[in-house]
Amino acid sequence: MYIDANLKAYLHYITNKTIAHNQDNITRTNAYFKFYLKFPEIKWAFLASIVSRNAGWNMTDLQMTPFQYLLGKQERERLFMTYERANWLIFSDAYPQLLVYQLSKQNNKPMFDLLSLFHVSSYMIKEWHYFWKYCDKNRLVQALIINEQNVIQEPVIKQHYFQRRVFHQLPYQMQNFFMMNAVLLPSMSNDLYGAYVHNFTNRTNRIQLGKKLASLIFSPTVYKQTFLFVKYCTHTGSRRDYERFLKLPKQPVTPILRMVYPIITHQETIRKDWYQSGGVKKKWIRDAHQCNKQQIGKTFYQKRQMLFAYFYTKQVFTAKKYFSTNKRG
Repeated sequence: MYIDANLKAYLHYITNKTIAHNQDNITRTNAYFKFYLKFPEIKWAFLASIVSRNAGWNMTDLQMTPFQYLLGKQERERLFMTYERANWLIFSDAYPQLLVYQLSKQNNKPMFDLLSLFHVSSYMIKEWHYFWKYCDKNRLVQALIINEQNVIQEPVIKQHYFQRRVFHQLPYQMQNFFMMNAVLLPSMSNDLYGAYVHNFTNRTNRIQLGKKLASLIFSPTVYKQTFLFVKYCTHTGSRRDYERFLKLPKQPVTPILRMVYPIITHQETIRKDWYQSGGVKKKWIRDAHQCNKQQIGKTFYQKRQMLFAYFYTKQVFTAKKYFSTNKRG
């Protein structure tokens, strides 16, 4: 592709904007939502902002006293890096796509061939051209969900370090078995919708979860509540952002993300086009079943209370054992 002065300016703009907004979980979350406010037809941007909020909450959970006691420092650091690396990779691939769409709108012509210079999959270049022509919003959401999960498949899910140090370790296996993790759709009320994350290492499961969340979040009642929350509640990375609206027993303090985590410098690698090597499975593009608007707040916090109860009980027994040993000494 011939690179003239205008093209260089576009590349410079996209590269700098992406780097600036890919600093940490807070900047990513805000960038997704601000883009959605400008271009609400790109529904995936709103979904991404909610999933990104959840990633921040999962990160700061690891700094809570119960998790610090139950998990070693290295285990918590590795889990944090799993969230951070996956979300950094998705943003570095997806945000240039959003910016190229913005440039296409401004110039009133499709400019999606630019995406090849950012190593975006040929699948998404084709899908953006299709969207420009037919404006099929739901198809684009599905395509972006399929793409993002393929983007992280090799460098995170199948990467040797994460396989050996995270996904094959007991903390992840226990969390997966008891389905402790969920993507929550917050509101400024006691309603807490969402879906549980199960078998995260399975690519098809992650794609189906994404489609399920999209179906749920854009249902009228949930969308209205969640949109108002995101619009008026600043994302800090602390679960306090939404827990203050819930009728819950007292929860352990979840810290603000930037108080406990530094900016992480990531190493960029040349990305292979996942679509050229594997294509798209038919089951990935089947329409998602209409998701039941089930509130999962009660069960999610029951599971957390059980975990916290285990922590406090273990603390008591450890203290008793300590004082008993010292008394005999």
